[in-house]
Amino acid sequence: MDTQWERYEVFEKERSDQPHRNAGSVHAPDAEMALENARDVFVRRPNCLSLWVVPERAVFAKTAQELEEGWDWTESPQNAQTEPYLVFQKQGQTAREVYVVHVGQVIAASPQHAMRLAIETFPHKEVFVWWVVPERVVIRSEASDAPSMFEPAHTKRYRNHLAYPVEPIMRQLKSAAELLESDE
Repeated sequence: MDTQWERYEVFEKERSDQPHRNAGSVHAPDAEMALENARDVFVRRPNCLSLWVVPERAVFAKTAQELEEGWDWTESPQNAQTEPYLVFQKQGQTAREVYVVHVGQVIAASPQHAMRLAIETFPHKEVFVWWVVPERVVIRSEASDAPSMFEPAHTKRYRNHLAYPVEPIMRQLKSAAELLESDE
């Protein structure tokens, strides 16, 4: 029996001129708690304007390699209902480009149809990963909730991770452990 709560992908928007980008994931019993968990985990600094959470099961993803190897582009039935899908791309493999970023929206009848339309609508020279998500499953922070969700980060003291001397301490511990082993 699986005892894990459902996993949600988290998207954050740091500035009004930037798109939402994937920050990671959280586990939660429901979408509302996922949004709260996302705030607690990812909004440690005051530069977050908006959060989205999406159930991981709702993300239809394909890598560039999967697309090149030949993916089944099964068409949706002619009379199928259409709905908006959000489109996300990971456009690089460098340290600066590790995020899956929101690039737009398509109207489609299925995730497969949305993926095909996304690739046609948002072509990019190097896309390593494509995600499409039905817009109806996205849980968004509300603008009216911004003060209670994001303002507390302004009063938190933030210390850069580089200020913690973890590496030298770990080296010392390893050296001490090796000395103990050699004395035995």
